[in-house]
Amino acid sequence: MFLINQTAATMCDVVRTDLEDLRVAVKTLPCGAEVFDFGVEQLGGLLAGEWLAEICLAGKADVNIMPGDRNIWAGPWVQVTSDEPVVACMAAQYAGWPVKVGDYFAMGSGPMRAKRGREHVLQSLAIQDASQCAVGVLEADVLPTDEVALAIAQECQVDPQHLRLLVAPTRSLAGVVQVVARSIETALHKLFELGFPLQAVKSAYGIAPLPPPAKDFVKGIGRTNDAILYGGLVTLYVEADDAQLKEIGPKVPSQSSRDFGAPFAEIFKKYHFDFYQVDAGLFSPAEIVFSNLQSGHTYRYGSPRADLIAKSFT
Repeated sequence: MFLINQTAATMCDVVRTDLEDLRVAVKTLPCGAEVFDFGVEQLGGLLAGEWLAEICLAGKADVNIMPGDRNIWAGPWVQVTSDEPVVACMAAQYAGWPVKVGDYFAMGSGPMRAKRGREHVLQSLAIQDASQCAVGVLEADVLPTDEVALAIAQECQVDPQHLRLLVAPTRSLAGVVQVVARSIETALHKLFELGFPLQAVKSAYGIAPLPPPAKDFVKGIGRTNDAILYGGLVTLYVEADDAQLKEIGPKVPSQSSRDFGAPFAEIFKKYHFDFYQVDAGLFSPAEIVFSNLQSGHTYRYGSPRADLIAKSFT
């Protein structure tokens, strides 16, 4: 049993004390739920993005903007480090809740998913949260209404006044940071889908290039996906059999997908903007490294594509 929503709520309280410097605003809806605007009507920024990403990870990972491999991308990179990566990424960060209430739609992530508890991945990992509050991240261009907050609170079985919703569009500065901070999450979700026991993953490190925000919706989605698909570098520290890692390793990086090899915006357009037509195997980092704590051996699969990063980011 976890209390990851309580931890995230405490982090929201810290953000509330620094709204002006972070260029974030918070308002209370009639139902009592709080909405934190990280980039819809507010400018937000890079520091706000780090906070947004860490809250989405329920405080179980550190997120930092820093330099990376200039041969791949000369701009900033988003680094994620965690000693509780399964809880951080699968119980909280994974965007497994498509929130749809009336005409409102957002991709829902963050620890509120553990309160809702309806997703297969949560049930498979026996993840439950005893917090009396819920904290969620909504990837959307519009702030949620009272009706939306009430529906989310009901799904999470919490009083609306104990609900905090953090909102940022993919195209905002903070939104770009929090999406690109999903390098480890994509690796873990791919492993989960391949049947690898995630409890074997003890620590994780991931880094991916931070693209410039795009005004165009499709290009914005394309750049954030390309950052991980063609530039994401993830190292997992695991306790597993070497033979198991050798078998599953080549299936993990994005290059194992039939759709690998073109900017995501082009792939998305080819499938008439239907995410569900894109090969699910594409959504993983460009390179994955397994460091086996049992044997001391290291295995590396995949490789970044600087040419596709350059094509996507310009």
